[in-house]
This record gives sequence, C-alpha cells and structure tokens, in this order.
Amino acid sequence: MTKRIIRNMILLSTIAVVLSAVILIAFVNRSYNSKISEEIRTEAELVARGAEMNGPGYIDRLELRDMRVTWISRSGRIIFDSQGEDDGSRILDSEDVREAFRNGSGSSVRRYTSISSSSISYSIRLSDDTVIRVTDVHSSFAAQFAEAMQPLLVFLALTALISALLASHFSKKIVKPINDIDLDHPKIKGSYPELKPLLDKLRSQNIRVARQMDELHRSREQFNLITESMSEGIILADPKLSVLACNSGALRLLGAESVSEGQSIYSLNNSDVFRRCIQNAAGGRHSDCILRMKQGDVEVIANPAKSTDMVNGIVVLLMDVTEKEKLEVMRREFTSNVSHELKTPLTTIYGISDMLESGIVKAEDVAGFGGNIRSEAERLINLINDIVSLSKLDEETAPIQTEEVDLYELAEEVLGRLEIAAEEKKVRTSVTGSHVLFSGSRTVLEEIIYNLCDNGIKYNSAGGVLEVRISHIPKTAIITVSDNGMGIPKEHINRIFERFYRVDKSRSRRIKGTGLGLSIVKHGVMYHGGTVRVESTPGKGTIFTVELPIGTRNM
Repeated sequence: MTKRIIRNMILLSTIAVVLSAVILIAFVNRSYNSKISEEIRTEAELVARGAEMNGPGYIDRLELRDMRVTWISRSGRIIFDSQGEDDGSRILDSEDVREAFRNGSGSSVRRYTSISSSSISYSIRLSDDTVIRVTDVHSSFAAQFAEAMQPLLVFLALTALISALLASHFSKKIVKPINDIDLDHPKIKGSYPELKPLLDKLRSQNIRVARQMDELHRSREQFNLITESMSEGIILADPKLSVLACNSGALRLLGAESVSEGQSIYSLNNSDVFRRCIQNAAGGRHSDCILRMKQGDVEVIANPAKSTDMVNGIVVLLMDVTEKEKLEVMRREFTSNVSHELKTPLTTIYGISDMLESGIVKAEDVAGFGGNIRSEAERLINLINDIVSLSKLDEETAPIQTEEVDLYELAEEVLGRLEIAAEEKKVRTSVTGSHVLFSGSRTVLEEIIYNLCDNGIKYNSAGGVLEVRISHIPKTAIITVSDNGMGIPKEHINRIFERFYRVDKSRSRRIKGTGLGLSIVKHGVMYHGGTVRVESTPGKGTIFTVELPIGTRNM
C-alpha cells in the first residue's frame, strides 16, 4: 500500500507538472503571438503613414531588423520589397493582401515547414489603393516548447525527487494508523473514521472466530480425553496418510515411541501387512488384519472416511486381541480334545457292543466285557460332568449358594471318598492344620480339593504320601496339597491348567482322567477371587497352594 501511494503521488505530480508546463507555454505563446500581431499592426500603420507622406525613400531609411516590408501597387506589381525577393505572385495570393485590397486591412499567420518558426503578416491599403505589407518571423509554439524542454526536464526530476520524499513521508503517515490497528482488539480511536465499518466487522468476526476456536479447543480436549482413556488405539490420517491424531493406546499397541502431526502413518509401523491394510483403506475399501507384535497380537481395522466418491482420510482402530487369539486357539484345542476324549470311550463301547451283538463273545467273558462298557461309560460320564462344571465356571453359572464351609472337615470328606483309590496306589493320605471357616460355594470348593487330591494320588509313586494342610493368615484361607510323586518339569508348569493339557501323554493315557481337573481347580479358585500356584521338582513331588480371600469373594 505504501509503495502504491508513493507511485501514485509521483505519477500525479509528474502529470500535473507536465500539464501545467504545456498550458503555461501555450498561454505564453498565445500572449506572445497576440503581442507580436499588435506590434506588426502598429509597425504597418506607421510604415503606411510614412510611405504615404514621403514615398519609398522613407521605407529605405527605416531600421527594419527582421521585418519585411512590401509595397504592392493596385495592379498587383511589387513597388518595393525590403528583402528584394521575387515572390510577387505568392504575396498577392496571401490572405492578408487580398483582405487589405478588399477591406482596407488584413492579417495572416503562416507556418513554415520547419516547426521552429512561423510568420505574421499585416497589410494596409493606402489612399492611392496601394497596399503596404509588413511581415515578421517569430518562434513557433513547438520551438518555444523545445527551448523550455531542458529546464522542464530538470524541473520534472526535482519534482519527482521532492514528490518521492514527500510521498514516502505522507504515505507512511497515512498508513501508520492502519498499521497500528490491533487486529485482535480493533478500535476506532486513533484510526480513520472511514475504517469504522471495517473495524466493527473485524471485531465481530474476531468474537465469532474466538468462540469457534474455544469450541474447537474444547472439542479437541474432549476428543483427546476420550481417546486417551481408551485401551484401544485410534489413528486419524488425511488422504496423503499423514497423521492428524493418534492416542497413546495406538503408540503402545504398535510399539512406537511418539508421532507428531504431519508424519506418515507408516512411521508407526512399516510392516507389509500394515501397509496393505492402510493402502486398502486409502483406496476406499474397509480392511482389517492381525499384526503379530512382540508384545502380543494386534487387530487393525482401517476404514476410509468418504464424502460422495472421494476419500477424505482414514480412521484406524487397533485392539489388543492377544487374549482373544489365545482363547480362540484354546477353543479349537478344546473342541479337538473333547472330540478325541469322547471318541475314545465311545469307540470302545461301540466295539464291545458290536462284539456282543455278533455273538462272538463267550458266555464266561460277557461279564468282563460288561465291566469294560461300564468303565468306559463311567469315564464318559465323568468327562461330561467335568465339561459341564467347567462350562458353568466359565459362564459364571455355577451354584451361587453361599455357606460357611469348614475347609478342614471338607478336606477330610474328600480324602474319605478317595480312600479306595489311595489304597490301590498305596498312597498314605492325611489332613493337617486347623479348622478354617470360609464363606463360599461348597460344591466348587469340594471340586477344587477333590481334583487336587485326585491328581496327587494318580500321579504319585507307589507307597507315596499325600498331605492336605488347611491354614490361614489374616483375611486369607490357605489350602496346601503336597505329594512326593513324579513331579512336573519346569517347562510344563505354566500350561498344566490348560484344558486337556498333559505333561506326558503316553503315561497319562494309562492313568484314568479327563484332563480337565486342574482347569476346574483354576476356574473354581478364580470363581472365589483367589489364586493358585505350583511348586514342583521332577522325581520329588509337587505342592499346590490355593489362597482364598475371606469375605471378598467375587460372584
């Protein structure tokens, strides 16, 4: 704006000076021509009077300087010419001469081919009908203008310089109040009144923008608060796949340290699986994949953000599905194991029944085969009962009747039920400790102790020992089941609570059991809000310790 003001002021000053000079020179030229015309007319009148009184000799005695005097007879002959030139016909054709013969006097102006000069002529008719013509040559307007050009150019240069200085000064002075306007808090005071409508509009716009920014800031804070409280990760990216927003959950799940706005989304994870998923979403298609990370499995769900047919960005949701994947694997394994475990006794029952139906079994062997059918059916029933119990614990549909249970007496009852199995294995059993009352589900507690003791007998050595100890510390009941049997290798301890998991499959097949006992123990303990841990040394024995919080059971 300042430069434009300076340029315009210099231009206007220059135009004004040039126009003034042209007008002045034209005015001076007009005044000069008028004055010259008057002087020539006076000179012509004087010459005519003198010539009429004294004849041609009078004209010879005159000091004519640059003027030319011509005396023309009535017939058109040149009586006298101060310059002695023979151009009579041209003089006779002059407008001033013809007018003088006709009206008594006349004048004319003649411009030469050269732009530097022009002539003014004045003719007077004498009493004898002759005509005296006086002609004077003077500078033309163009010549006068050219003569004034040099000082005019100097004047223009000075004018331009002064105009530039003044324009710079005044433009800064003009612009200063505008530059001093506080755009955040525009005020009319100290500014031009003409700017009041603009400043009022600017002030109202600032108020509206400030309100919108506050709302946007609050919305962004709410968005950040919500997304940061999510365990899931969320990423927003523009069409160029530059990150617009990313919560800490996404950084944690992708194992990234940090990301700033404008960074590529691939800076979070550059694996081929992730890239394909993101590229599909950027192309307008829903996409999902599973990333196998060191810290676990992460499910990536990428969706395009569309308006009509244009993709304006993508939204990426990340979820930790490590447990979900593990549960899915466990479900598949459980289904496979259940099928296998059910198939084995059913196959045996079917085979024996087929033999009995075909009559190939001797009469004395029928009782033995019947016993086998009964044994396999019992195994099948036990397996189904264990599956039902486990399902109830999984779905938290186990009996919720809460009662005071003496854990010491319950352990004695359980060992009483296992007395025959212990005698067959020649395992000595005992209950030690103190009577501890615990409020819980008697059925579930009984299954916990039964399965631990049953395993302690089945996997014990002949002549071994099984001890159940009941104790407590403040607010915690403790059940300890220890044996001196075959023990569990260290690498298997973390998996023994999985369903159908067997440490030694060849040995386990020879030992009756469903493979669900320890899973029932784990879920039964969890049902009561407790914990179970294992200590074992191969060849020396195993200790299971169950800790149950007194009075804080989760149901």
